[in-house]
Amino acid sequence: MYGRKYMGIERSTFVIDEHGTIEKEWRKVKVKGHVDTVIDYLLNK
Repeated sequence: MYGRKYMGIERSTFVIDEHGTIEKEWRKVKVKGHVDTVIDYLLNK
């Protein structure tokens, strides 16, 4: 962008427990296949 560097979009996912505490986080995720990763985590925790 006109020779400037910029961060862009960083996708993240968080699992928050019933007390409002972050239980698990994924940073810099790719859309493809990520839903399966999250579902697998939730079913096996």
